[in-house]
Amino acid sequence: MIAVMRNVLVGVALIAMLACSTDAQQSGAAPGADDPAARIGDRTITTKELDERWKLESPVQHAQAMQSLYEGRRSALDALTAELLLDQAAKAKGVTRAEYESGELAARVRPVSDADIAEFYAENGNQMQGRALQEMSPLIREFLENRNRTTARAGLIADLKKAGPAVRVMLDVPRQQIDLSPDDPSQGRADAPVTVVEFSDFQCPFCQRVVPTLKQVREKYGDRVRIVWKDFPLVQIHPQAFKSAEAGNCAQEQGKFWEYHDRLFANQQALETTALKQYAADVGLDAAKFNACLDSSKYEERVRDALGVGGRLGVGATPTTYVNGRLVSGAQPYEAFAAVIDDELERSTRK
Repeated sequence: MIAVMRNVLVGVALIAMLACSTDAQQSGAAPGADDPAARIGDRTITTKELDERWKLESPVQHAQAMQSLYEGRRSALDALTAELLLDQAAKAKGVTRAEYESGELAARVRPVSDADIAEFYAENGNQMQGRALQEMSPLIREFLENRNRTTARAGLIADLKKAGPAVRVMLDVPRQQIDLSPDDPSQGRADAPVTVVEFSDFQCPFCQRVVPTLKQVREKYGDRVRIVWKDFPLVQIHPQAFKSAEAGNCAQEQGKFWEYHDRLFANQQALETTALKQYAADVGLDAAKFNACLDSSKYEERVRDALGVGGRLGVGATPTTYVNGRLVSGAQPYEAFAAVIDDELERSTRK
């Protein structure tokens, strides 16, 4: 029973990072190396050639592997960086790393109250499988304490980075080259230093979660960031998504994609054709023109083309977002987007 409840809480912890998915996906790319991989007579085959052939024959598998390689290396780099910074701070105070970290976290970790537990239970009640608050309370407390400790440690490391020696990450970042079209709905200047491309689905609840996040990105970064929409309706699990994507293109034809985009996400549970037409009228589109566009499936091929672009990248879930070609998978919080965007802006100043 305890094991089952622990699994329930693990699932709760991952809710914010989930995506609508029909199969597992990760994506990305990394440059190959010129190291020799084999020699056949006088012919030398390099690792770079192997990667290029692999990417050509199995683009999704290659993208997944390169992203996983990067994430593993980056995780190891972050751990080593944290240890070095903690060691330096501990040495300055004449204590061990463990003593320094323990003392700092004791002052930083926010205690978990009964009200915190009750609030968490209420917000995630549908994940508790009918178990009462009293039964779940010990596990929720453990989860929240661990989360608060992780947050406090991250804050400590961030403060040490600011106060300590400069940390410049030179690890190669996997990137994807994404085919953009002038017809893709976008916000922001075409020459912005950062381009955010979102593969999304109007019927996907996790895509709905990322809408306010990307609005916050626009508010914070302004013309330094361009946001581009790419249709990726998951028709296997969202039967109204494809027609909704066509409707979005019909709205784009009249220059009101983003107003229509917001209306669809605000009414995600009602996306039948009659509703799609009503929303068009609600946002001030020419109803007759819109209805004719939708009824004729005028933009069916454009939606299929966008699906093809995503498929070649290895997209299999929504939302899948690329920041200057760098993968941000799932309905990540604003802080996750900001971290990548800030890094990209910093990199752009070093060029």
